[in-house]
Amino acid sequence: MPSPEPIRLMLVDDHAILRAGLANMLNSERGLQVVVEADDGESALRLWREHRPDVTLLDLSMGGMDGIEVLQRLRAEDPDARVLMLTSSEAQEDVRHALEAGASGYVTKNIGRTELVEAIRECHAGGRPIGKHVARLLEADHEKGVISRREMEVLGLVRQGFTNAEIGRLLNISERTAKAHVAALLVKLQASDRAEAVARGFERGLLKP
Repeated sequence: MPSPEPIRLMLVDDHAILRAGLANMLNSERGLQVVVEADDGESALRLWREHRPDVTLLDLSMGGMDGIEVLQRLRAEDPDARVLMLTSSEAQEDVRHALEAGASGYVTKNIGRTELVEAIRECHAGGRPIGKHVARLLEADHEKGVISRREMEVLGLVRQGFTNAEIGRLLNISERTAKAHVAALLVKLQASDRAEAVARGFERGLLKP
């Protein structure tokens, strides 16, 4: 009986050494084959179209186009594209945004070899694997409140010192709506004022230095 076709993989990460080590490890696993690698979003989209891998392992943070945008564009071209996020970020909002954008799973780079291989196979089979460490973090953060994309935009503008009126103009919403978003952020981030909300945003990984 002939062996089943291997699961064809694409690696997307801007760290060449990490990519090389990952490719070497995965290629040594029976039934897995790394067929193409990309170091940025634009090349990832082009090479994905050329090779049509079964599963794409995609980093979240890259120079230029980030992983979320790559994911959204891949899913727009093919809603059945299987994309497993493999990233350093453990922020609850990064996980949620990736899953909302259509990620087939989310694991972090501190994952063990066996768990990663299992996640790839589960992803290929139509599952939605979440790394054990990520799942624990999500459970621990559940009570903190989920931050929406709009609230993320507002938080970024609060960080820059914009008033509610200025935030409203920049986001094309009313000042009252902007004020409501800020108020919601204070509650969800358990902050007493805007400065503390920004500080909590950094603590939770919502804002980057």
